Amino acid sequence: MQHVFIIGSRGLPAQYGGFETFVDELVSHQQSGQIKYHVANLSRNASGRHTEYKTADVFDIKARNFGPGNVIFYDRDAINYALSYIKDNEIVNPIFYILGNTLGAFISHYAKKIHKIGGKMLVNPDGLEWKRSKWIKPIQMYLKYSEQKMAKIADLIVSDNQGIEDYLKAEYGDVASTVIAYGTNPVARDSEVDTTWFDAQGVKLKDYYLVVGRFVPENNYEAIIRNFMASDTIHDLVIVTNHQGNPYFDKLREITGFEQDKRVKFVGTVYNKKTLTAIRQQAFAYIHGHAVGGTNPGLLEAMSATDLNLVYDVSFNRNVALDSALFWRLDSLSVLMAQAEKLEVSEIDQLATRARAIIAEKYTWERIVTQYERLFLNEN
Repeated sequence: MQHVFIIGSRGLPAQYGGFETFVDELVSHQQSGQIKYHVANLSRNASGRHTEYKTADVFDIKARNFGPGNVIFYDRDAINYALSYIKDNEIVNPIFYILGNTLGAFISHYAKKIHKIGGKMLVNPDGLEWKRSKWIKPIQMYLKYSEQKMAKIADLIVSDNQGIEDYLKAEYGDVASTVIAYGTNPVARDSEVDTTWFDAQGVKLKDYYLVVGRFVPENNYEAIIRNFMASDTIHDLVIVTNHQGNPYFDKLREITGFEQDKRVKFVGTVYNKKTLTAIRQQAFAYIHGHAVGGTNPGLLEAMSATDLNLVYDVSFNRNVALDSALFWRLDSLSVLMAQAEKLEVSEIDQLATRARAIIAEKYTWERIVTQYERLFLNEN
């Protein structure tokens, strides 16, 4: 039996973001009976309680109260607990799969402990976290240093996008690495649409551009809104995001004046998956502005559900969408929108068909989980 200890997600069942969803899907789609997953779970309970979630052993690690340093202590405490558990249960040759670079500045110490018991340390760097605008400069510097240490010390870096691997090798030289993407669950198109949400928001089917994503500057909300307002489109811009109470919303309102344009509609978050899928499917086009990261879940979901995708032109996004989308830069989105609205239905259908084919060929969770199991079992 190959024991795999997953460190760095908030735990199971998934209630948060990308890492949590990944771990949930990894466990939910498990195919091999030769792997046992042990997943750290951030908890208010004392450390050490074990529960079963599907095929996984989930172990609680008590949350600390150190502000921004919480994630560092969480990863550290999880590794220390796992090492004790491994010793007590006489587990041999464990794999530690660490999600994120947060612990990187201290990783040498823990890598030695893992290697001492015959274990391996794999790391998923999760895009270019240090570039995210939410971090103040000292934290960005720490995360950049952590990234460097992880890249140098890990037995293997698992990037979720070829662009991340290319960056790490260019930045740090001969990094031991492989690429396994993030996944998605393909969705079927409903023949009938529940229009309750659309009616409540005053949104007409197939009459809006759609943006879905975290409300942060690196997702290019300013550029999207400015370009949209400069366009002559008769469509709306529907923005599904957690903008309420966010100072960035007030800043955007001040510098763009979007409140003067009735076409721009911030509609808050949508947690119902069926409703969100319908919103994606009924959009005229999805606008993807993410500039930092690897294989973004939102782009995969759009390719699976939305017929026409307008995607920000960076290597991470091109590596995913390939020839199934139209690409824009900061000053060209309004021009691209005008071009998109001149497309024939048949041309949009071709792009949609290509997008679905890419998802089916590369990004289903069944395929991603198979790749991970081969990796953990040393079959590739």
